[in-house]
Amino acid sequence: MSSEVNSAYGNLIQEGINSLSIGILLLDAKGYVSFANTSFQEIVNKTDQELIGKHIQHFSFGISLLNELSPININGVPFNLNCTKVMKNSSLLATLVELHNISKLQQLQDELNRKQNLVNLLQAIFDSDRECIVGVDANEKIIMINNAYCNLLDVKREELLGKNVQEAIENTRLHVVLRTGQSEVGEIQRIKGNDTICSRILLKENGQVQGAVGKVMFKDVSELRSLMKRVDLLKSELAFYKEELKRYQGTSYLLDDIIGTSEAMQNLKNLVVRVARNDSTVLIRGESGTGKELFAQALHNASQRAHNPFIKVNCAALPENLLESELFGYQEGAFTGARKGGKIGKFELANKGTIFLDEIGDMPLNMQVKLLRVLQEKEIERLGENRPIKVNIRVVAATNRNLEEMIGEGQFREDLFYRLNVVTLEVPPLRERPEDIPELVKLLMEKLAWQLGCSPKTLTPSALNTLLSYSWPGNVRELENLLERILNMIDDDTITVNQISPYIHKDKVSKAAVEIRPMKEAIESLERNLILNTLDSTAGDCLAAARLLQISKSTLYEKINRYKITKKFN
Repeated sequence: MSSEVNSAYGNLIQEGINSLSIGILLLDAKGYVSFANTSFQEIVNKTDQELIGKHIQHFSFGISLLNELSPININGVPFNLNCTKVMKNSSLLATLVELHNISKLQQLQDELNRKQNLVNLLQAIFDSDRECIVGVDANEKIIMINNAYCNLLDVKREELLGKNVQEAIENTRLHVVLRTGQSEVGEIQRIKGNDTICSRILLKENGQVQGAVGKVMFKDVSELRSLMKRVDLLKSELAFYKEELKRYQGTSYLLDDIIGTSEAMQNLKNLVVRVARNDSTVLIRGESGTGKELFAQALHNASQRAHNPFIKVNCAALPENLLESELFGYQEGAFTGARKGGKIGKFELANKGTIFLDEIGDMPLNMQVKLLRVLQEKEIERLGENRPIKVNIRVVAATNRNLEEMIGEGQFREDLFYRLNVVTLEVPPLRERPEDIPELVKLLMEKLAWQLGCSPKTLTPSALNTLLSYSWPGNVRELENLLERILNMIDDDTITVNQISPYIHKDKVSKAAVEIRPMKEAIESLERNLILNTLDSTAGDCLAAARLLQISKSTLYEKINRYKITKKFN
């Protein structure tokens, strides 16, 4: 496009904006005025020269950029103020300020102008030099095609309009979309010797097919590969920065951060929400590696104590004499080696917040007596001091041990058990919720890849099925260790079952995986689970799932219908 045409086009746009009855003000990223249309100048009674280059705070219009939509009075006239931030890559580029006269007639005019602007915007998108777009009617005739697509085909628009799309565009499937009623996203289409990535969207109105729109998303597959690498890197960076942010906030996990959509996990999350409403003592039980601390943090963050301290104490990590001073603190001179000035204990640090007593089953008996007093009296005494100190804390304890058996063996106090066991949260082991494994693999892989400075890897359906059939005695912690080992030891981007097998203990494979049943039933069950797991691993992307399974997309759709798979997919 020539500079003369560009200039004329720019002048036309400016004239159009100046003709609007609404006031338009454009501010740069720092809040300086870069443009004000005629209506805005008239509203504030300022000339173009008086506005351009001045900071918005220089004027007394009463315009607040913090309110996206608010009423404002200028020179005795009421207006609606609308501020729209223009962002790019999370950075502020500009702010568009609109002033709308509140009169009914003016509001109708504004709505008309908005719709016209939308039409102009859509037309500008359609006429883009980069986006290749074509539209067909219900009879498969081309009714619109933009210049970019014509340039890609090297054919004039006049020669394409009204033509059957199959005759005009090689390897098109728009006619298939019209006939099947199924849109297609991210399909490969060879055009002029190049593999392009295309999407074909069905258009319906009142249930009737009106036509379809096709768009070339990438003119060359190499563009997509480059983009996917950047996306993988950004996803890994995002996972890392989320972890860093949470680390500096003290507690890392909210309920939404805990991975798992199985019924058992959903029930547990719902119970956490209920329990978080009050200050009852909570005992979290579950095998090692199930994520008991995650639920303790999520419980704290869902409670009214969320903005106060969350203090963790591992009762198994400290010897008895140190555990007492850590929990209760001490006065100066309380014992040999005591720090000058004394030390505040964990109970005091957790005041108005939550104290998490991990591995409570390993707490010595004499410490159990002192903990029982804290739970009963809500007060503590520092070592070397007789003055009681009131504390307002919520106690959450966790264990992987059988406390009832320990009570029978005299290793745990029964009265303390009942004080702790007001509300019990049972965290299910991973083997009881295998449906959560695909999502766990995906998100843990992204997190670990960022930490190790490499790209995430994908698992073949058979490799994923091996993980599903494993009993996971170490639970999520063992799964995370396995994935980290894979990232360190295997260079391939796609991990096969043969590569993963050496890291799996054969004697821990679930018996359900080798259950004997009729051949036809077993094959159908395996095939259905394989499709479900593959769709999970591709986030519902049928094209990607079909490629991993090495079947056509149409075959995959047939099997989805046959096995009545209702999972959302695209």
